[in-house]
Parts: sequence; structure tokens; C-alpha cells
Amino acid sequence: MPTTSRHIDITKILTGAAFGADPGRHPLPTSTRPVERWMRAVALGGQGRYSRARAELTDITRDRQAGPAVASLAWSTQASLLRQLGDHRAASGLDGRALALIGGGPADPAAGSALAELAARCDALTGLAADALGCGRLALGWRLLDRCGQHLGREGADTDDTGSLWRQHVRLHWVSAELFLAGADFSSARRHAVAAAEISAHVGSVRHHLKSQLLRSASMTGESDSGPAAHLAAEVLEGCERHGLIPLKWAAAMLLAGVTGDPRAQQAREDCEEILAGRGGHFRR
Repeated sequence: MPTTSRHIDITKILTGAAFGADPGRHPLPTSTRPVERWMRAVALGGQGRYSRARAELTDITRDRQAGPAVASLAWSTQASLLRQLGDHRAASGLDGRALALIGGGPADPAAGSALAELAARCDALTGLAADALGCGRLALGWRLLDRCGQHLGREGADTDDTGSLWRQHVRLHWVSAELFLAGADFSSARRHAVAAAEISAHVGSVRHHLKSQLLRSASMTGESDSGPAAHLAAEVLEGCERHGLIPLKWAAAMLLAGVTGDPRAQQAREDCEEILAGRGGHFRR
């Protein structure tokens, strides 16, 4: 049927933009399905189109047709946008709402939505761990990550890093790397960044791979020779530019400027901030 075919096309496009090889695609198709609207918002957020992403996510949280898992994912994604702009404290409130909506216990394996609920629960937990890190509460961050790891490791859960929950595994590695970086354990941070890069490369997610590589670059700043870290950061910056991923480009420019002192990297950071401000993204100072 034409309608079914159209929905298949929309799902494919939005999946590719949010989690695949086409993160810079714009404009994006619209949809009335909550999960597709969520993927659209994820892609918009990755491009730094904050106002449009927030509007989409707000509609999802108010949509009675959206189940608990999708609504929870929408709250977690709202939180991630706040984190990108430096407001970890406000983000923690939204991540807490996401976890409360989905519940903190194991998903019912008999329920058809068990995998979606597990994914949403893990997103909320890793989000809360990243919020805790941003607020300087490293021990709390590790406890929250441990809870997430326990959920991913439960019998019956998808424990294959490249399976249905690959994104949750990548996020777990990301926040682990960030926590190790905060503790100046660069080798452990690199191990998690490399693991995240390998998973994201295997599944073909450009945005997730670029962020993983950026974390790998950050983990290399502990070496006496800053050249490799700078080289990788420059590669990430170029990849973000090519795919229109302005928030990640901003982060790569910030890292590159810090490592090299290159005024061009600082200018790139300022240019990104100007673009993001025009799209509703204002950094918390």
C-alpha cells in the first residue's frame, strides 16, 4: 500500500539522519508517529537546530499516543540538549522525569515494549550520570552507570554491543570515558572511547562515531606529545563540518584550540556559537 511504503521511506530517512550515515540531512520529513518524531528531533538536535528539536520533543511529551518509552526518550533528549549547552543541573531534572516515567526496575520481558523500555531506562540513567559529572558528583555518576550496566547485562537483555541496544552501549562507554577523564585516568578513558568508536563504526552511525573519536582525542591529551590528539580533533572537526553537526564541531574546535592554541580553531568555535544562538542554542556561562 502507498501509505505503508511512504512510512517505510520516512522511517528509513529519519533513522539514517538520527543514527546512521546521513546525519546532516535537511530538511527532514515530518511524521505523526511519536517514535519517528523523536528520531526527527534527535537529528535536529545533532545539527544544532535546538528550537525546532525542542518543539518536536515537547509535542511528543504531550501526545497521549506516545507510550511511556517514547515519552521517556523525549525527556532524555530534551535533557541532552540542555547538557550540550552547559546546563547540567536543569538537565538532571528532565532525566529524572524520564526515569520516573519509565520506572527504575527491570522491564517485563513478557511485554512487547520491554526492549524499548530498557533502552529508555538506560538513556535516562546515562543521562543522569552525565548530569552528575557536570555537577562535579563523580561518585554518583559511577553509581548510575553501574545501574545502567546491570540493566544491559540482565539475562534476556540484548547484550550484543552491535545489536538492538548498540546506542545504549555506546552511551555507557561515552560517559565512562568522560568520568575517567575527569579523574585524569586517560588510559581507561581511551579504552572506553575506542570501544564506542568501534561499535558506532560497525553500525554505521556517523554522528556517534565522530563523538567517540572526539572522546578518543580528549583521552590522548594526557600524552606528552599533543600532536596525535590535535590531528584527530582536526579530523573530527572536518567531519562535523562536512555533515553539518554544529554542536560537535563546536566541541571539536574547543578541544583543538585548547591543545594547539590555534586562533583558527578559536574562531571556528565562535562561529559555531553564533550559528547555534540563531537556532535557539544559548550556552550557560
